Amino acid sequence: MAGLYIHIPFCKKLCSYCDFYFSVSLANKDEMLTALAKEIADRKDYLGGETISTLYFGGGTPTIYSSAELKRLADKVMECYPWQIEELTVEANPDDLTPKYLRELRAMGANRLSIGIQSFIERDLALMNRRHDAQMALDVVPMAQAAGFDNISIDLIYGIPGQTEQEWMDNLDTALSLNVQHISSYHLSIEPKTVFGNQMRRGLFHPIDDEASERLYRHLEDKLTRGGFEHYEVSNFAKPGFYSKHNTSYWTYAKYIGIGPSAHSFDGASRQWNVANNKKYLNALAKNLPYWEREQMTTAEQYNELILTSLRTAWGISKKKLERRFGERLTGYFYKAIEPYTKCGKLIDDGDVVRIPTEHFLLSDGIMADLFFVEP
Repeated sequence: MAGLYIHIPFCKKLCSYCDFYFSVSLANKDEMLTALAKEIADRKDYLGGETISTLYFGGGTPTIYSSAELKRLADKVMECYPWQIEELTVEANPDDLTPKYLRELRAMGANRLSIGIQSFIERDLALMNRRHDAQMALDVVPMAQAAGFDNISIDLIYGIPGQTEQEWMDNLDTALSLNVQHISSYHLSIEPKTVFGNQMRRGLFHPIDDEASERLYRHLEDKLTRGGFEHYEVSNFAKPGFYSKHNTSYWTYAKYIGIGPSAHSFDGASRQWNVANNKKYLNALAKNLPYWEREQMTTAEQYNELILTSLRTAWGISKKKLERRFGERLTGYFYKAIEPYTKCGKLIDDGDVVRIPTEHFLLSDGIMADLFFVEP
């Protein structure tokens, strides 16, 4: 079973923290829809006949398109690939969602909604240049529930300059009161090519310190786990039975295909990524020219990829899977490398699985880096 991701490379407004690829010009919106459908058809053999079980519309802003236009792309997937869609997710901005549009999304087959709320505090939303206001953030979840969505994820950002611990806890309490099934929560990161990145270089923007960041993260974990959520990945929390099936495919080393400008794909042995430029993408599709780059992964790179994805999750790395895929050499290296961490409790080896306890997720980047294998 594999996942298919469709990147919708348009937004109406530039958020100050965002470094995903998109364009604020909608001039090529219709042409892009045709090109996306063409890429879906052209790449039908990429996964070797594997069944598509999850379909994810991300971006950018998928809700730039009407439900009928999104359905056109979903139908093209089902026309070209063997499929058994268990989860069809649409990312959405709160201000795009109306009762009518939400009902249409349900009718076209969407059974999961991922809403980019980010904060319920007006000041935070204004600082991040979000399109919606605090009242829209509060109203959108009940509206989606009334339209029949019973699998809703919301995004929240913490570590916003000026945000107090109490405000962050209030944000979490508000999120819990909405009875959503999934919460993805990310620390505000300052990427170089973003508005915040430019402001930081000019001394106009300052990130919060590490100690404050850790306190906010601890509040996040405590509030949500007490509220009935399982902390199943570094930045993701779900009610039992409501893990993101699509994202889980990334973290469990499953195959996936990415459609659209800047989208990435993985077939188990190689990575492939599309050009991050709308005009170049459209021109290449129209002329049947290459619009991607591909990297064949060495065995060591595949091993490191497994470490990087699996140890982000609560279920960790299956020792049988590791041994079956990589043999004695890399498995032996892994067992030796984990010894310092299993001795101090930052890794747990239960006989079948090696995992990072959730209380040490904050250290996961450093732990994973120490387990990577570097070719001599």
